[in-house]
Amino acid sequence: MNEAQAYDIISDTVLAVLLASAPVLGVALVIGLVIAFFQALTQIQEMTLTFVPKIVMIFVTLLVATPFMYGTLKSLSDTVFDLVENGGL
Repeated sequence: MNEAQAYDIISDTVLAVLLASAPVLGVALVIGLVIAFFQALTQIQEMTLTFVPKIVMIFVTLLVATPFMYGTLKSLSDTVFDLVENGGL
C-alpha cells in the first residue's frame, strides 16, 4: 500500500462521515435558526423552547435517515474490507 491508496481511504472515510452526519446536522441547524428567529420576534426567552423541538426533530431525522447513514457507512466498510481481503492493506 502506498501513500496514494492511504490518502484515498482517508478521504473516503472523511467523506462518508460528513455524508452520514449531514442530515442530522442540517435539521439541527434549520430548527435552531427557526427557533432563534421565533424567539427574537416574540421576545420569549424560554430555555426549553430551544431544547425540546430540536431534540425531537433530531430523533425523527435519525429514524428517517438511518437507512441512508447505514448505506453510506456500509459501502465504506465494504471497500475497506475488500482491500484487506485482496491484500491492499
